[in-house]
Amino acid sequence: MSSKFKSFTVPTARMMPVIILADVSGSMTKQGKIAILNRAIASMIQEFKDDNFALADIHVAVISFGKGGAVLHIPLTPASKIQWEDMKAEGTTPMAAAFDLVNQLIEDRDTIPNRSYYPNLILVSDGVPTDDKGKASKNWKESLNKLLTSDRASKAVRFAMGIGEDIDRDVLNAFVANQSTQIPVFAADETNIQRFFRWVTFSVATRSRSADPSQLQQLVDPNTLDLDDIDF
Repeated sequence: MSSKFKSFTVPTARMMPVIILADVSGSMTKQGKIAILNRAIASMIQEFKDDNFALADIHVAVISFGKGGAVLHIPLTPASKIQWEDMKAEGTTPMAAAFDLVNQLIEDRDTIPNRSYYPNLILVSDGVPTDDKGKASKNWKESLNKLLTSDRASKAVRFAMGIGEDIDRDVLNAFVANQSTQIPVFAADETNIQRFFRWVTFSVATRSRSADPSQLQQLVDPNTLDLDDIDF
């Protein structure tokens, strides 16, 4: 074969990270919330697997925070290769540790190459952040500030869902604040957790199919969008 052909390379799709920060504290066992959350994330991943029109290569990671601190439940992996395993709810709400871990993940250029599109960060919580002893704490402020001012993580598109009446609205509002397009905190109970993930899936899929996925598309209000009739 001529050496000329060796100079040609097939362009590969650029990575679009989708990183979920999931509250798996003990309170998520109430009203079956953790079971619904597991099904919603599994459904989101399946939608990405089935998307034949995405121009970006969607990778998904899940950071859970509860008993034992914040851990990578799923490392950043192509959606097509993920075999979902359910999370278990137990322990307190170490949200600051989750912010620290996602910041480390995004700033790791071996894991997320420079040519990748801006990440999507999805925060889900039903309670108040705690310290390592389980007491309500404001320690999340310093960690969130580091996340939002870091070189790469500051460019991420951020979504947040609060479940129930015991959420800390300050932290959720701070998480989605100051973006190029306004993104509201999604308020949920155990009956509409899946609706939030369908909205996020729709938003990510729309961006990944656009001519320039690096640009944040104008988001559709989740309260007016008929998500049940959408085919991704």
